Amino acid sequence: MKAIGRTRWAIAEGYIPESSDPVSRQLESHETACMLNAGGRDAHVEITIFYADRDPVGPYRVTVPARRTLHLRFNDLADPQPIPRDTDYASVFVSDEPIVVQHTRLDSRPTALALLTTVAYADD
Repeated sequence: MKAIGRTRWAIAEGYIPESSDPVSRQLESHETACMLNAGGRDAHVEITIFYADRDPVGPYRVTVPARRTLHLRFNDLADPQPIPRDTDYASVFVSDEPIVVQHTRLDSRPTALALLTTVAYADD
């Protein structure tokens, strides 16, 4: 299959609540970047996190194998440092192969059970 997508993506909105009401990992509050690599070569992706009150952090590095999808929870990012909870952030993805990026949030706090998803902004 021919590669589809772009090589530069941005998610201007990010927030992981400090607390949630998880009865399982699936219901833990989280932010996810869903990446699709429909092409024939692995995509090496670097992610930089931007904050309102401090310098950017990154790159976080992930590989999306050829003809595969990767659902990456921002909660699981640890190197170079974890994403702080209860903090606004944004993210930029730079890939060496075209990919598609979608953003999903699950907020499972007892008063705010909500799910949202949107395709990220592509620029290249």
